[in-house]
Amino acid sequence: MIPAVMHWSSGKDATFALHQTRRAGRFDIRAVLSTVNEPHGRVAIHGVRRAVLAAQARALGLPLIEVPLPYGCTNEIYLERMNVALDQLAKDGLQDHIFGDILLEDVRVWREKMLTAHDLNAHFPLWGLDTATVARDMLSAGIAAHVVTLDPAKLSDAQCGTAFDTAFLDGLPQGVDPCGENGEFHTLVSNSPDFAAPLDLRRGETVTRDGFVYTDFTLATPHPAHTHD
Repeated sequence: MIPAVMHWSSGKDATFALHQTRRAGRFDIRAVLSTVNEPHGRVAIHGVRRAVLAAQARALGLPLIEVPLPYGCTNEIYLERMNVALDQLAKDGLQDHIFGDILLEDVRVWREKMLTAHDLNAHFPLWGLDTATVARDMLSAGIAAHVVTLDPAKLSDAQCGTAFDTAFLDGLPQGVDPCGENGEFHTLVSNSPDFAAPLDLRRGETVTRDGFVYTDFTLATPHPAHTHD
């Protein structure tokens, strides 16, 4: 099999893409790569704590590669930081990269352009699939997740922190993508068929920041290396 890196957001799309990639049997995922907001110690966009991110990687049995980004990161700084990581991965013989994107053409073109500059390959196992079907396939596969951030212009504040399940999907307003592909919401995965064991998470406070609603989750039993988070 071809060694590959999974670009890991901590959410359902990356989780399902990893699961489908492993089922297909073409790629051997050797590590997960995540961008982290450096001053806040949280996954970029999703707002998930680094301790929870690390716990996911341990549950997958994979090394975690973190790319630190400053708050208010520009495209130029993003590329500068990612280029360092991509160069190192290429030197390590990892030239194939897996992404969980489903629909957004501009995002796919951006990723492909970034990797092509390093003679690396991008793969999108979920690309073009019907998101209403994919969302329920995720649940059928055994993926458990909670909504950790949402756009209050598209969803109710009260839906942040709730489970990503059939009730959530059934209650989505018209026009909201079932996988949140237009940025309506993002999730945090606590279990997957690829996890050695489910994460024991504790729900914390919900806050509004920079126009988005976030719900905090912590590990019920913190790992010794992350007791400060």
